[in-house]
Amino acid sequence: MPRKSIAPSLPDAFLGKLQNGKSVHEFRNRQRIFSQGDAADSVFYLQKGGVKMTVVSKRGKEAVIGMVEHGQFFGESSLVAGHPLRMASATSIGHSTILRFEKSAVVRLLHEDAEFADCFVSYTLARTVRVEEDLVDQLFNSTEKRLARVLLLLANFGQEGRSQAVIPRISQETLAQMVGASRPRVSSFLNKFRKLGFIEYNGGLRVNSSLLRMALRD
Repeated sequence: MPRKSIAPSLPDAFLGKLQNGKSVHEFRNRQRIFSQGDAADSVFYLQKGGVKMTVVSKRGKEAVIGMVEHGQFFGESSLVAGHPLRMASATSIGHSTILRFEKSAVVRLLHEDAEFADCFVSYTLARTVRVEEDLVDQLFNSTEKRLARVLLLLANFGQEGRSQAVIPRISQETLAQMVGASRPRVSSFLNKFRKLGFIEYNGGLRVNSSLLRMALRD
């Protein structure tokens, strides 16, 4: 069942505790934030904009493994012992404002502040659940339903009970990588969704509630 991502953003009160080792960075559209294989020495927080997470196989095939929304952390796997290198790449979508926190500062706060640690652990567990849902979706649903779920998630559908603009600059190629299908196939389904009134193009791709009914159909 497509649903709003359950991965919450940390409350401002908790984010405010992360002051040591913090720096602010601006990234332009398609600018690389970090690359797969880089040293995992920091954690990032998306304050404004969007970020695409990708991995490249040994054979050179690239896949999108997630989209980061504003108010979310990324690169937090650097906190896991035994992971000295980045397992994925992060690229800015549009103009992005990103906070960078030194790994040592975050680890220190996790050890010293139990309330912050509880909140941060809950956040990362929710992200893990989301990854598991994506895997189940990839294994058992058709391309059409996977595309519908991706669009609903990108639109934050259900948050306010009305259609909202998807990331305006997301390309069909990126959607195809997220869904695990060819770009022409994704393009074909997008045209079908538009003709059926599930989506519309009006200052960006917008998702209508009728798409949810289609996604839930057996």
